[in-house]
Amino acid sequence: MFSKILIANRGEIACRVIRSAKRMGIKTISVFSDADRFANHVRLSDESMYIGKSESKESYLNLDAIIKAAKESEADAIHPGYGFLSENADFVDAVNKAGICFIGPSKEAISLMGDKIESKMLADKANVSTVPGFIGEVDGLKHAQEIADSIGYPVMIKASAGGGGKGMRVANNPQQVKDSLERARSEAQSSFGDDRIFIEKLIQQPRHIEIQVLADNFGNIIHLGERECSIQRRHQKVIEEAPSPFLDESLRSSMGEKAVDLARAVNYSSAGTIEFIVDNEKNFYFLEMNTRLQVEHPVTELITGVDIVEEMIRIANGEELRLNQQEVKFSGYAIECRAYAEDPARDFVPSIGRLIKYQEPNNIDKIRVDSGVSEGSEISRFYDPMIAKVISYGSSRKKAIDLMANALDSFVIRGIRNNISFMRNILSVDSFKEGNYSTDFISKVWPDGYIDSSLDEESFKIVIAIGAFIDCKFRYRHLTRSFVDMVCFINKKQIKLDYKYCDGVCTVHIGKVIYEVTSEWVPGEILFKCLVNNVSYLAQVDILNEGHKVNIKGNEYELKFRNEYTSNLTSFMPIKDDPDLSKYLISPMPGLLIRVGVEEGQKVRKGELLVVIDAMKMENILVADKDCVVKKVLKKQNDSLMIDDIIIEFE
Repeated sequence: MFSKILIANRGEIACRVIRSAKRMGIKTISVFSDADRFANHVRLSDESMYIGKSESKESYLNLDAIIKAAKESEADAIHPGYGFLSENADFVDAVNKAGICFIGPSKEAISLMGDKIESKMLADKANVSTVPGFIGEVDGLKHAQEIADSIGYPVMIKASAGGGGKGMRVANNPQQVKDSLERARSEAQSSFGDDRIFIEKLIQQPRHIEIQVLADNFGNIIHLGERECSIQRRHQKVIEEAPSPFLDESLRSSMGEKAVDLARAVNYSSAGTIEFIVDNEKNFYFLEMNTRLQVEHPVTELITGVDIVEEMIRIANGEELRLNQQEVKFSGYAIECRAYAEDPARDFVPSIGRLIKYQEPNNIDKIRVDSGVSEGSEISRFYDPMIAKVISYGSSRKKAIDLMANALDSFVIRGIRNNISFMRNILSVDSFKEGNYSTDFISKVWPDGYIDSSLDEESFKIVIAIGAFIDCKFRYRHLTRSFVDMVCFINKKQIKLDYKYCDGVCTVHIGKVIYEVTSEWVPGEILFKCLVNNVSYLAQVDILNEGHKVNIKGNEYELKFRNEYTSNLTSFMPIKDDPDLSKYLISPMPGLLIRVGVEEGQKVRKGELLVVIDAMKMENILVADKDCVVKKVLKKQNDSLMIDDIIIEFE
């Protein structure tokens, strides 16, 4: 067995590989950039090696720097994790030439399956059905529009070397083909160093389902069942689960057999994933093969009991698979939620900054958290916005969902915007609970952009009762034995109530209903556990300049409590108007301005491109929301942007 493994990655996946290696008695070597000098994966490893500046191309994508680090640290093998160089055949070749073992598939397999065009051709030869489209490289805009016209709109424009939702654009008409082709090529070049593009038909309302395979160097290949990955935003996965609520045993068996056939056709070894699109009639089409570990691999590990990272290491060490297909057993249900540094209420724009408060769900049985951060860590603009993965396991799908809901309610992140509440709301949507969803789930549930769900009237009053308990704790340092008349200001509503606090119980009258709130909460704590009329609730509390914010079941409320006299005076207070920002293009995210598409004095029509911002490895296009004239361009190409920076002023 290897004595030392260098992990050519960072963050959560580096920490994940370190855990398995340590359990196997293997020493680990981490690599780090300037931005990651004090990162968790550096602290967890036995040794660490500096590899360059914060930009990925000068560190984690710097093939030579990583090989040098492996040699100097005398590593026996390199595990690439996912992303970065994990599917780079040149990297595999360089690792092998350096006399170091690559923990992953051969360079030939990576070349074939990492190229979306070549892999579709191979799948076609292996009798695995593929999505209708042009199996070949697009040669310019005219060729792209001819292909799209022949296939029929809508079409998907995709990077041949793509993955992770990067280099992917949907086009619904010829004009969008032009814009999408340019953006997909640019993003593919910056992410993968390869701007080749192909086009295929966009399957409407599909399920995105993938099969995990394991293969050794002795011809043994098995699959570990499927993962449902249809909850996506911007073609990137948000929530995954195993098994899929859509598949039956027959379809599962057919997809598993085809996945194994495809892996065998490419002479595959190590862990890999074959991704399929499945339509409403349960026809499935090969999408791509990921020749690496997947972000969502934990859900498969939980329902099979197989440590996929350990199996990758053993296969690379020349061992045979320890399981055959008949020995693979599936038990229970697992769900994974990806915590991202982004703002769902602002179209999922990235968020950067320091985690001033970070508390993972704990003391919850059958919950696993894979993360690469801790309190005080900085979320940088240079890398992927994922903070952590929360994985639940239950004997039934409902139990797995309930456990996940409790875990998300307990997950405390402060200092940056994040999607915890968004995912908590997804779990409450009936179609998700029923397993009846497709890749357009998010756009169907929130067609006008994400907003918190509305609580029913009874739950709304419970939030007010909880708020009253908190207000009592701050307002009265002693017992309040007589009822106090108050007005609660919540979501532009005014609710009259009265309350008293005695012996740890706040009694609240809202109309004719009485709520008794019992809790051991003290000011300063974020998690608020309580009983309301003997029913358990869990909320998160943040103190504001006046009042406080309560987040319960993924829904956020700001509450202010005033006595009736003060409340009456409030109506005489002038309300400050928000500043008029309609004449400015304001950056919704931190990032790098990689293109300015207009110039001063130019007339711009609604929908035309204004600028392109690169943020956390994704290109974000800002377009005009109305016809306008550019008065002044205040930022130039390659300028760094902070959130709310003014980029353009209009007349």
